[in-house]
Amino acid sequence: MNVCESFVRWMAMRARAAVHCLRTRLCFDPMHLVLGCCLSLALTGLIAPGAQAASPEARPPNIVILVADDWGFTDVGAFGSEIPTPHLDALAARGMRFSNFHVSGSCSPTRSMLLTGVDNHLAGVGNLRESMPHQHAGQPGYLGSLNRNVVTVAELLRTRGYRTYVTGKWNVGNEPHNLPNQRGFDRSLIQGDTGSDNWNPSQRYLGLTDQVYWFEDGRAARMPERFYSSEFFVDKMIGYLKEGATQPAPFFAYIGFQANHIPLQAPRAFIDPHRGKYDAGWAALRQARRDRAAALGLIPADAPMQPMSDTPDWASLNDTARRYEARRMEVYAGMAQAMDHHVGRLIAHLRDSGELERTVFVFLSDNGAEASDPYDSVISRLWLRTSYRNDLDAMGDPGAYAVIGPNWARAVASPLSSYKFFAGEGGVRVPLIVSGVPGTTLGSIHPGFAHVTDIVPTLLALSGAQPAPPSIEGRRIEPPSGVSLLPVILGQQARARPADVGVGHELSGNAAMYRGDLKLVRNLPPMGDGQWRLFDIVRDPGETQDLSASRAEEFQVLQRLYAQWEQAHGVLPMPAGYRYAYQVMRNAVMNVYVPRYGPWVAMALSGLILLVGLRLRRRRARAVLHHRST
Repeated sequence: MNVCESFVRWMAMRARAAVHCLRTRLCFDPMHLVLGCCLSLALTGLIAPGAQAASPEARPPNIVILVADDWGFTDVGAFGSEIPTPHLDALAARGMRFSNFHVSGSCSPTRSMLLTGVDNHLAGVGNLRESMPHQHAGQPGYLGSLNRNVVTVAELLRTRGYRTYVTGKWNVGNEPHNLPNQRGFDRSLIQGDTGSDNWNPSQRYLGLTDQVYWFEDGRAARMPERFYSSEFFVDKMIGYLKEGATQPAPFFAYIGFQANHIPLQAPRAFIDPHRGKYDAGWAALRQARRDRAAALGLIPADAPMQPMSDTPDWASLNDTARRYEARRMEVYAGMAQAMDHHVGRLIAHLRDSGELERTVFVFLSDNGAEASDPYDSVISRLWLRTSYRNDLDAMGDPGAYAVIGPNWARAVASPLSSYKFFAGEGGVRVPLIVSGVPGTTLGSIHPGFAHVTDIVPTLLALSGAQPAPPSIEGRRIEPPSGVSLLPVILGQQARARPADVGVGHELSGNAAMYRGDLKLVRNLPPMGDGQWRLFDIVRDPGETQDLSASRAEEFQVLQRLYAQWEQAHGVLPMPAGYRYAYQVMRNAVMNVYVPRYGPWVAMALSGLILLVGLRLRRRRARAVLHHRST
């Protein structure tokens, strides 16, 4: 390609970005305004019909973000899992694994930070809507969806000329202004809720909403009667990529998988090969995972691990119970393997289309493994009995419902403590793979602290896109909270941020402050007692040795840092006696069942009261007549 042709293609890309800037008023690059007038010229006659695509060096890389749902720290083969994940492992082999990467304890807070680079409280998602106490709902930072003071990475990448696509779970707001087409995505097919059935797109996974909300390009989507979620999301993404294949611009593709969100479901072809693999129980799995993670260099070889003393002894279960429990984990493994298989289909498409070698992949989970079992709740159990089967032979099939529960959730978090929702490492430390960045030491591991807010600055550094301006149309725009991971990926720095810089976390009162290798942490009941503790999470990732007494000065410093962070981020105190499981059920009743059935219940009660009143009145009348007659 000659110099003139390269210049024209560059100008066409900038001109396309100018149209987006002028339309959305994200005009923080003056060159966009200068080049906007060149749009029609650049896109029509100047590019020869037979011109070749730009070379990889002439444009920024493609970017693919793969978000797994509720995966434990060691659920990927490259992190110590026995589950076959060959395609994710291959990404790890040609990239870097982050063994000390942190997210929020639940899905929508993490996704808000992943998309904006801004702490979830400042982005409007201080808590998952389903578990938010009513005292917080609607308060600043507690909208349950993105506010208007943040800009997504898709919007920023579009100003650099990127094509932008999203498929799968969205979960950062169903309002029209929060749908992907208004948040920087050219094409989108998304599920707007916390989850849904993986075989039947219209089937709710719990009675938390009145229906499953699907959107395509900002409008209600027409969904097939049957699908399998991981396959469908990848199919849609491949379709979008094919549509834009003739364009020279790079692409940004974001896939939010539902694997392994409840209900656990997968094709039998992926489940059945795991038969017998978990017959030794959860404690054996937790130990095996810990040993493999240590052998891979993801944790220190001598890292201690909390024993599973608070779980039932596997040998104490009868044969029927052990088979049932093992099958739950087999389905979980099959669901993860199915997701990896469909990731492989996406990779194969990129290889066949010649785009693989210039594509950067980011893989992560939105939080740790899910321990909740809806069958433990009377309300949920009643709903599930009318909607799903849960017998052994049907597990994983359409119409069947399975979860792994707290015992297996502890095992797949190995060697970490706790699980989803809580601030223990098992709830907030997840696998991260960044693959395809030129200059990466292949197969390397970064042990230093990293945070989900670091992803957006990293992608901006890779793409050459600029951060959002301080304000847009008079609205203050929150700057990214994180730092670029590119210097550690390229081996230029040992840490992503200085060791004396703190990073805070809070979700429903479960809180942490990270600084260097230290972590100050507090968990509320039932996982904790509400007291602060201090751990060295590099040497002791399992949080087994409390250092609050031996390192009292640092313990106090981190408490002060957290108090400052809490105030600066508008964190609200939790109501007395808050329990997240109870809150989820209360919100479902108040937000779904009362609006839907409340009027009918009120009419029935009114009728009953009227009937009782009439009977009492007749009884009184009879008593009066009887009295008069006597």
